[in-house]
Amino acid sequence: MAELNTGDGGGKGKKVRSKKQNSKVDLTAMVDLAFLLITFFMLTTSLSKPQSMDLGMPDKNIDKPDEEILVPDDRSMTILLGPDNKLQMYVGQFTSPLQAPKDYSYGKNGIRKEILSKTKELYATYGDLKKKGLIVLIKPSKGSNYKNLVDILDEMAICKVATYAIVDITKEEDNLFEK
Repeated sequence: MAELNTGDGGGKGKKVRSKKQNSKVDLTAMVDLAFLLITFFMLTTSLSKPQSMDLGMPDKNIDKPDEEILVPDDRSMTILLGPDNKLQMYVGQFTSPLQAPKDYSYGKNGIRKEILSKTKELYATYGDLKKKGLIVLIKPSKGSNYKNLVDILDEMAICKVATYAIVDITKEEDNLFEK
């Protein structure tokens, strides 16, 4: 049993005083209550679940590893992530782009505006975007940081781009950031 002692109450002096009894407080009930409350809150509290973004990656083709997937030039957009939060985008092939590589910024007045305008252009051309929508290739360079990649993936979710892939950047594309 837990006790709280407050002293003996007696003194050493000339006067004789009546001896006081020690005060005792039983703390057992308080300890039991504390453990009951801790147990209650631990069992009833829901722990926060980690938030993550779903990212579907294609399976590697083991049968034909060197087979290239052909993407129409007018439907393909390539976004290059460079060092120091730099961002470049071009439409079509790198060797013969339909829209030349140009610097963009992150956010609604930068790359998002370009993605949405290209989506509207494809809708006017093809009509149904489920079959012939925009295909975005995201190519981070070694100098880019993780935050930039997450920002671009957020832009894909905001713009509702159904088909996008994260692929390796080529040396020629990486050289664009050195200029």
